[in-house]
Amino acid sequence: MMKKKIIRITIIIIIALILLFPLRYKDGGTVKYQAVLYSITDYHALRGVDGYDTGIEIKILGITVYENTTFGR
Repeated sequence: MMKKKIIRITIIIIIALILLFPLRYKDGGTVKYQAVLYSITDYHALRGVDGYDTGIEIKILGITVYENTTFGR
């Protein structure tokens, strides 16, 4: 009985880690942390010779919940 409970708790912890643990992608100045359930993007990208975009975007289940990207020179 106790052994089954320990196995269930272990499986739940492993599934939670897979869904919530982010992978880090870096493309130049932009950094993206992406997990199965959410993604966080920290923008710092050149836009031609005019300047660059900066800001943060947060998505949960593919839906943008926060975004404050601005264009700087």
